[in-house]
Amino acid sequence: MFLMAGSVIVYILGALSPELNNRIFDNFALWPGDVKSGSWWLLATTAFLHSGLMHILFNMWALYVLGPGIERQVGSAPFAGLYLASALLGSVAYVAFNSGPAVGASGAVFGLFGAWLASAWKARNSLAGRAQLQSIGVILGINLLLPLAVPRIAWEAHVGGLVAGFLIAFAWTQIARDEKARSAIAFGVAAIALVLGIVV
Repeated sequence: MFLMAGSVIVYILGALSPELNNRIFDNFALWPGDVKSGSWWLLATTAFLHSGLMHILFNMWALYVLGPGIERQVGSAPFAGLYLASALLGSVAYVAFNSGPAVGASGAVFGLFGAWLASAWKARNSLAGRAQLQSIGVILGINLLLPLAVPRIAWEAHVGGLVAGFLIAFAWTQIARDEKARSAIAFGVAAIALVLGIVV
């Protein structure tokens, strides 16, 4: 998967060369001040950077577990749009409340959780749907409370990505009848998030 490969390659390059890692961080991490000065692309590039081994392992594990199933169900283009929109809205939420830098694909990953939540919510009247809803509720509860115990977790990005993923997947269940329509919805939300990031 391109998204996973991109993150892993960047992490390995940085691990092999501390100097290169510093340059990557300086130029592509999410620096709120730089975003507000016009470097809007940082809203997306930060999703390919990670601060440590456990950070990238958790995010890539979540992408590996959740991503393929969603992609098979909705198509590659809609999935890419969902991932991008969640990453962007997560970054926008972080920039709105912080001044220090951040890195990670957590916003995008929480978008996948949001899509899973929307699917479980739609099927909530079935036994399988209720079980799925309970499972995702426990996982999200733990992850949303984690910042209370672990400092420097960008919870704003988590919430922003979760909202984006849920809204996109919910819209898919209501109005999207084919892959083209799903793509339009996902990339439309990504465009809105980018505009918000530019004007924030």
